[in-house]
Amino acid sequence: MFFKDCTLEQLDKTFSLKPLPLTQMPILLDWLNGKRGMTISKQERGYVLTLQQYLIENVQSWNEQELSLHFIGPIFALVQFGYERKFNLFAERPFGGIVEGIEMNGRPDEMIATGYREPDKPYFCFQEYKKEKDPNGDPAGQALAAMLVAQEVNEHQFPIYGCYVRGRHWHFMALQGKEYAISDSYVATREDIFDILRILKVLKQMIIERVREV
Repeated sequence: MFFKDCTLEQLDKTFSLKPLPLTQMPILLDWLNGKRGMTISKQERGYVLTLQQYLIENVQSWNEQELSLHFIGPIFALVQFGYERKFNLFAERPFGGIVEGIEMNGRPDEMIATGYREPDKPYFCFQEYKKEKDPNGDPAGQALAAMLVAQEVNEHQFPIYGCYVRGRHWHFMALQGKEYAISDSYVATREDIFDILRILKVLKQMIIERVREV
């Protein structure tokens, strides 16, 4: 089973998953509402507003690669997903595993995993990027498929977090056992962009805390 072919409906039926309302998934709410001492500096705010203006002007025409190159990549670079060479942000790396006897694989747009030059065990976040108009496939299903494999690789030791992006719309996800939830849309062409940055910064701190526990 390839990630790119997966849909939420297919995954729900195949693995008996239970989608939950956001209000019933505390681990996702805690992430989305987390502060953890995160601040956005004046310099960061100016940089983000510059990226946002570029997004506003181009989001309806960008394809997936252009969206990643011109907007998503710079946002991730601002957060700097890396810590003492213990984990890093990897793009388009082959990733797969077996979930309940079914082999699943693909190349997530982004994943945060242990390792410095090569990914080892994925920690939390998987991204699937889609252009705003006429996207191909189900980005939520593709992200969840990768998250299911990550859960198996990590032997169900902790929740798996993810995200998918469709143009200006960002949705954050959490998976624990058979249950998962998806956030409402955070719209990057609005003030939500600062929430997106805060949520990503909180994610980095969550991963650092997880690394320190190992």
